[in-house]
This record gives sequence, structure tokens and C-alpha cells, in this order.
Amino acid sequence: MSHSVEIKKLDLEFGPVKVLQNLDLNINEGEFLVLLGSSGCGKSTLLNCIAGLLEVTDGQIFIKGNNVTWAEPSERGIGMVFQSYALYPQMTVRGNLSFGLKNAKVPKAEIDKRVARAAEILQIEPLLDRKPGALSGGQRQRVAIGRALVRDVDVFLFDEPLSNLDAKLRVDLRVELKRLHNQLQNTMIYVTHDQVEAMTLADRIAIMKGGKIMQLSSPDEIYNKPRNLYVADFIGSPSMNFLEGHLEGGTFKVDDMVMPMDGYEFVEAQPSDRPVVIGIRPEHVVTGELVKNLPLQYQVDIDLVEPMGSDTLVYAKLGKHPFRIRMDGQAVVKAGQTLEIGIDTSRASLFDKATEDRL
Repeated sequence: MSHSVEIKKLDLEFGPVKVLQNLDLNINEGEFLVLLGSSGCGKSTLLNCIAGLLEVTDGQIFIKGNNVTWAEPSERGIGMVFQSYALYPQMTVRGNLSFGLKNAKVPKAEIDKRVARAAEILQIEPLLDRKPGALSGGQRQRVAIGRALVRDVDVFLFDEPLSNLDAKLRVDLRVELKRLHNQLQNTMIYVTHDQVEAMTLADRIAIMKGGKIMQLSSPDEIYNKPRNLYVADFIGSPSMNFLEGHLEGGTFKVDDMVMPMDGYEFVEAQPSDRPVVIGIRPEHVVTGELVKNLPLQYQVDIDLVEPMGSDTLVYAKLGKHPFRIRMDGQAVVKAGQTLEIGIDTSRASLFDKATEDRL
């Protein structure tokens, strides 16, 4: 598979501060890649380096096989959509969409064709003669996306484009973006701190921390087999339950609990005995009738119940350890009750306590 964007040994320093360190990343042709991480992890900085808005300290960036490390943004064959809509308030939507093309001396007939196509794809045809002040936030963001779309580029860069919108609009526009990618099949690189956006949109996710990529994988792989403790804790809401214990002969032990790791896929063939952390997702905890099918059964004491409609979050104690369980929305549970649960260790994650890497 050919690479649309290649980043080789990229370094970026602001004075003594290393923002990106020796970063390598290959993005495939037509891929939707999401850069995900908390504030300050370097995701927007990396996007700005690809866009040419920041000058890199070291390393190289290739787009479509061309070395663009020192090229101007306009020469890189990219379209960028920012968090702020950055529309010209005095121009109509049509004017905003066509402005860049007019400056690039594109023939009028071609401009009209591209604007009409972008407006149709983004369903903003009725808005073409309005000014941004008369549009809602979601409509403005569609226009901002349209402005990148008319440029007819190979790579689209999105920097948190939905974070200024309210919750329902974010969901609607997220679906539109996925549909847009399916339709255009262009390479899209998307920055967000929202893990739901990342999981739903991405072909692959790069989880970043401290200017480095912690894991680069499909959403499924990142969710089910996080490479280290940071990724495991970052992905999932509520996050994984973690218990610190010891691995002895392929069995996890903590307090008086003994959990044989039967069916667990170890990264190494014969892991040595050592201090470890086990991670169990709240939604992988079994409750109700199915508990009796599992060899590992425990009683937990319920502290707090959060009804969420589609599901119910239960905050409990497993022994003396805080433990979260995601149950069906119709589950009848109350604080103060005891609940019987089952744990399937083949779906758990084990991490070395010292290195925090997956075992």
C-alpha cells in the first residue's frame, strides 16, 4: 500500500522544550488517521508541522512522495480545517468557498463547478447566498470544511473541527465527516482529544503523549489490546479497572483473590513471575444469569449507581479495591446492595508494573 504522508525522525523544539521527539509516522493512501491525546501531547503541533505552519527542528515530511519539509503550506497539496471557523464575515458562503480559488486564478467555470459540488456534498446549497453571521455553528463548520474541499487536494487536515459545537451537532457532523471520507476516499488526518470521535472515525488511531506516539493501531486493537498502561487508562469511559498484584506461573494474585489467566494471549511465550497490573473494562464484567458460566465469581459491594439510560454504571468495591461495572440500562441495582459478578480473564489486559508495557 502506498503512503500518502510519511514523517521521518521528526523533531520540534521551542527553545529548550522538546515538543516532538524522533517521531516516525506513515499514513496510507486514503486512510482516516486520528491523532488522539490530552492537551499538550503534541497532536496539534504535529498537524501544524504537516501543514507547514510550523518549521521543524529536524527530520523530514513527505506528501505523495514529495519532500515538503521546507515547502510553503500552499505548495503542499493540503486542505486544512481549524477549530475556529475563520470565515470572512463580510462575504457570503459562496464568496468564502471561492475566495482561495479566485486568488489562485482558477477559471470561473471551474470555481462554480467545485463550489456547487462541495455545497452538494455538505448539504449547504440553500446557504450559499447567506453570510456567516446568519448561520448556526454547525453550518459554519460545514462551510469551513467546504473551503478545504473545493481546493481539490490529496490530504485533508482537521484540527479539532467539532469541539466548538454542542453535543448533538457534534454527533451529526461526525457522521457527515465519516460519510464524506467514504465518498471522497482522500487521506484525512484528524486531531482530537475526544476518544469517541477517534474510535468512530478512524481507520487507525495514533495515541500521543509527551510528543511521542504511544500506540498506532486500529480502534479495535487499541480498545482490546492496549500496548501500555497509559493507553489502557486513556481509552474507555469509564476507564479500565486496575488491580495491582503479582503474576505467578501464569496466574494473577492480589490479596486473597487468585485469577488463572487461562485463554489470555501473552505477548511473550513464557512471562516470568513479577509484579503486574491487571486491567478489566467495566463493560467486560459479567453480571446476571451468565455469571454461573464463568469460573471466576466474586461478590462486590455497591457504593453508587449512575443510571445513563442505555446502560447503568455501578461503582463498587471488589475486596478493598474500587471497581466499576457497566450494566444494562434496565438493571435494577441500588447502593448498599451486594452484586455477584463474573470475570473472564481472557478479555483482561496485563501490564508489567515496572515498564507499564503489555504482557
